[in-house]
Amino acid sequence: MDFVKLPDRQPLTYIFDLDGVIYRGDEKQPFAAEVLSALRERGDLVKFFTNNSSLSRESYSRRLHSFGIDAPIDDIMTSSYATALYFIETGKIGKTVFQIGQEGVTSELEAVGMKVIKEDEEPEAKIDCVVVGIATAFNYDKLARAQSAILGGAEFIATNEDLTYPTESGSVKPGNGALTAAVRAATSVEPFVVGKPHIYALRKILEHNKTTPENAVMVGDNLTTDIIAGNRASMHTVVVLTGLTLREQAEAATGEMKPDYIIETLKELLD
Repeated sequence: MDFVKLPDRQPLTYIFDLDGVIYRGDEKQPFAAEVLSALRERGDLVKFFTNNSSLSRESYSRRLHSFGIDAPIDDIMTSSYATALYFIETGKIGKTVFQIGQEGVTSELEAVGMKVIKEDEEPEAKIDCVVVGIATAFNYDKLARAQSAILGGAEFIATNEDLTYPTESGSVKPGNGALTAAVRAATSVEPFVVGKPHIYALRKILEHNKTTPENAVMVGDNLTTDIIAGNRASMHTVVVLTGLTLREQAEAATGEMKPDYIIETLKELLD
């Protein structure tokens, strides 16, 4: 690839999506560990950013280690951790959050001092913010409580809006975008969305690593999240065809969805 062949180039910061790029369900993607190791050996930074809010950074670190990939938590950004950073940045630490989500949202928000209420806990509590993350146990009661809180003035935040996510079998399942759409429909309120394709979390990664967009590369499998986010952040963008996107879709993409590069597998990053 042209941007990695310059002999006097600055070290690059690669930001990899996880599902569909590094692994698919419980299966590691071909060449993932070898490519990441080679990038680090030549001086590039390797970071990870997933919209999937179900796990904490610690859990993702353990999962990546199980695939033979070194991934300290400081190298991992999740949409749930980005939500915690948003609360810090906006001075909301200590506020009460009604959470639709899983362990990843709970642990990251509680770690920064948010009071997290789930399901039917404290029914009379005043809710300051509603956070919607992926939840396999989403139901009518949760939707109704989120609706009541938001219509009562609570801020509405979505970790991400991925409508689906890929599984190892090749099928897809409903993503957090489907849950967020239900809350939006019930309230007629637009959420603040932390994850891709919005660039809040990408901006935090670049700031933390003192990296400019010109020296950063977003590698993902989803044109509507990974590639749009990278393009909006003025980064190099690479779509890998091991997840959601087919070659004909990538080649036909226009505007913000058009990637700079299309690769079959991660190994082509080293070509």
